[in-house]
Amino acid sequence: MTVRQDVHSAGIPVLCQSCEARHRGVCGALDSDQLVGLAKTSSRHKIEPGVELIGDAETVDSYSNVLSGVVKLTKSLSDGRQQIVGLQFAPDFLGRPFKAESAINAEAATNVSLCSFPKTAIERMMKESPELEHRLLRQTLNELDEAREWMVTLGRKTASEKVASFLLMIARNIDPTADPAARSATFDLPLTRADIADFLGLTIETVSRQLTRLRTEGVIRIDNNRHVTVDSLARLEQRSGA
Repeated sequence: MTVRQDVHSAGIPVLCQSCEARHRGVCGALDSDQLVGLAKTSSRHKIEPGVELIGDAETVDSYSNVLSGVVKLTKSLSDGRQQIVGLQFAPDFLGRPFKAESAINAEAATNVSLCSFPKTAIERMMKESPELEHRLLRQTLNELDEAREWMVTLGRKTASEKVASFLLMIARNIDPTADPAARSATFDLPLTRADIADFLGLTIETVSRQLTRLRTEGVIRIDNNRHVTVDSLARLEQRSGA
């Protein structure tokens, strides 16, 4: 493991030193003493694809930082139908503070690494650290903005623009260590064709057709049916209708 060496590492638990959630996530609001206290109650987990992390209407007793991988968020209807309502990436905060029960299902879409801590510990620290509460509020507002943008994607964009928008979102978020100024990206699709279709409100055939079109026109390259290379993110963004 490569530990980031900087002037802020003094007194930081080893568990936290290489964690993107400390640098860009909610834990960045905590000082070294608070991080030591939280680390004592924290545990890391590696989750395989398809494993449920949070169930709908399940009692919430812990929260997590996503350290790597992609988490799929879904809502269920009474007849068993599900709708994918969002994706979470590192270093997102997984959980809903100040609520006794979860209102969504969260499932590992890929291999996922989590750092989990008791609900009581983080809510106590929120009272002690206004900056932590501020970061959680900021993340919530960012998610609200993203949800509104996604409503535009689902409601107004063409099938081609929807697929390009999805690929652009994955390219920009799937690797927390990637350079935000990078002009290209390479990644594995975190969802199946069926899940992508569900997320975008399209048929599986339409998703496959639009991926083929983007590949034929040189916007993306696809190997082994899921490994995607985007040589020009600017070109993909243009195709997304942004």
